[in-house]
Amino acid sequence: MVSKRTAIAMAIATLLTASCTNSNNATSKADVNHQGANVESLNNQTIVGTTTPFAREAIYFVVTDRFVDGDKSNNFEDQGGDYPTWRLPLEGPEGKKAYVGYMGGDLKGILQNADYITEMGFTAVWMTPVHDNPDYAFNGDEQITYGGAFKDGGKTGYHGYWASNFYQPDEHLVSEDLTVKQYTAQMREQGLKSVFDIVANHGSPSFTMTNDLPGYGELYDKNGLLVADHQNLAPEDLDPKNNPLHAFFHNYPDLVKLSNLDDENPALRDYLINSYLYWISQGADAFRIDTIRHVPHAFWREMSDRVREENPDFFMFGESFDYEANNIAQHTLDKNGNISVLDFPMQKAMLSVFEKPLDSDFADMKEVLHLTHGPYENVYDLTTFYDNHDMARMNATDDGFINAHNWLFTVRGIPVVYMGSEIGFMRGTAEHAGNRNYLGQERIDSAKANPIQQALSDIANVRKATPALQRGLQLNVELKEHKAVFYRVLQDKENQQTALVLLNKSNKPASFNVSQFMQEGQWQEQLGGESQQIREGGSLLSTVAANGVQVWVRDGAITNDELMATLADQMKRQ
Repeated sequence: MVSKRTAIAMAIATLLTASCTNSNNATSKADVNHQGANVESLNNQTIVGTTTPFAREAIYFVVTDRFVDGDKSNNFEDQGGDYPTWRLPLEGPEGKKAYVGYMGGDLKGILQNADYITEMGFTAVWMTPVHDNPDYAFNGDEQITYGGAFKDGGKTGYHGYWASNFYQPDEHLVSEDLTVKQYTAQMREQGLKSVFDIVANHGSPSFTMTNDLPGYGELYDKNGLLVADHQNLAPEDLDPKNNPLHAFFHNYPDLVKLSNLDDENPALRDYLINSYLYWISQGADAFRIDTIRHVPHAFWREMSDRVREENPDFFMFGESFDYEANNIAQHTLDKNGNISVLDFPMQKAMLSVFEKPLDSDFADMKEVLHLTHGPYENVYDLTTFYDNHDMARMNATDDGFINAHNWLFTVRGIPVVYMGSEIGFMRGTAEHAGNRNYLGQERIDSAKANPIQQALSDIANVRKATPALQRGLQLNVELKEHKAVFYRVLQDKENQQTALVLLNKSNKPASFNVSQFMQEGQWQEQLGGESQQIREGGSLLSTVAANGVQVWVRDGAITNDELMATLADQMKRQ
C-alpha cells in the first residue's frame, strides 16, 4: 500500500515538474505569465491535504451505556448479587452525583437516534468497546469516590474497556433483535459509519480482590473457552513460563490493577489481532485504539499489516495521551503501522483559546497546526477534539463551545465531538464528577433548541457538503487576536474547489477584507447564502457576526498563479 505521505509526494513531484518547464526553472509570477500553456498545466495540478478516504468523515463519540436506553430488557438491573452493577452513584457536594455502574444505554439507543446524529452533520459514530465485561462490581483496589481517579474499587465495566472476552459482545449492549452486525448494517443504511474502540495493552482488573470474582483477570476465546486467568495474583506472583493460564500476561504491572497483556507472546498477538479482524467482519469501518503508547510499535506494525492486507484503506487512530507532537507522531509513521492519532496538542491549545475566547488569541493555534515541517505522516489525518470521556469536559460558555466548533469543523483534521458537548452537558466535570453521566433521550429531544447544537449543526453540515473542508490543503492568511482567515484548497480528479474561512470569536461583529491569494470568479457563502463576484485583483469584503463563521466557496480550477505557487511550496514542505 502506498503511504499517504508518498501519495502526496507524488502529487507534489508532478506539480513541481509542470511548474519548472521553462529553461530557467523559474517560478515567479512574471515568468509564469510568459509560459502560456505551462500556466494552464500548472493550474490544473493536484492540490490536496490528504487522499485518505476517511478524512471525509466527522465523528460523534458515544459512551454507549451512557447515551440512550433503547432496550430495557438488556439492563440486567439485578446483576452482580453481593457486588451489584446497576447505577452505583458516587455522592458529591451539593447533591452532585457521578455513576460507576450500568445506566442502560445500548446499541439500540444509538440506532434510534441515528437521524439526530446525521442531521447534526456527523457521518460516523465512535462507540466505546462492545466487548464482554465482567458481571460484577470490582471488589479489589481502593474504593473510588466522587471526583477520584486511578482507583477501580466499586466500579463496573460499563465503559467496555475491561474485556473478559474480546470476541463476545456485552449483553448490556446488544438486543434479541439487534446483533452488532445488524447494528452496523442499519447504521450504514442511515449514512453512518461505525468506529469500534479496541484495546491491546490490558484486560480487566485482575488482582487485590477480596475474593476472586468471575470474569476479572480472565480471558475467553471466540468459542468461550478460558485461555488466560490472572487468578487474583499480583503480577510479580504470576508464573507465565510454567502456568499456561499466566502466559498472556506480563509479570509486572502497568495501569492501576488491570492485567498487563504480554504483546511479546505470539499467541496473545494472534488472539487480539484476530479479534480485531472479527469485528471488521461485523461491520467496523474504522478503529480507535485505546492507550496505544502502552504497546510497542512492533505490535501495531504487525496488526496494521494484517488488517490492511485484507482492508487496504482501513482507517485507525490511536489515543496517546501526550501533549508533545513529536512523541505521538511516531505512531503515524509507516514503519510503525501508519496509524493516525488523536490530536492532543491541538486539544490543549483549543482549551486555552476557547474556554476564555475573549481573553485569548487565535495566534496560539498556529504552532499546533503543523502545516509544514511537521512530525506526522500526514497532519490532515489527525482526529481533532477538545474533550472526551477521559478528561474534564471543556469548561466554556455557550459562545466558547460555538467558537470551538466553528474552528473544529473548518481546520485541517477529522473532527470528533463527545456526546453531550453539543448542549454543553456537564461542562467542566471530570470522569468521576459527572463527565460520563447519562445523557438520555429527553435531553436529545430538546437539544435542537440549544444554541450550541444549532450552531454546530450549521457548520458541521457545511463541512459535510464541502470537499475542500474535508481534504483540502490549509493555507493560513491571518490568525490574530479574535480573527482567523485561512483557505482550504482541493484540486484533484474529483473536485476543484477553494474555501475561504472567516472566524470571529469576539462578542462584536468584525469586518474582513481579504485580498491575498484572492481568485476572480463567483464566491458563495455557505451559511448565509450571500454571493460575491470578485474581479481579478479584487478583494472579498464581509462582516462576520459575533462568535461567527463564514465559509466562502469558489468552484473551479485555481487561477491565481501566486496562490498556486504558494500551495505548491507548502505541499513540498508538508
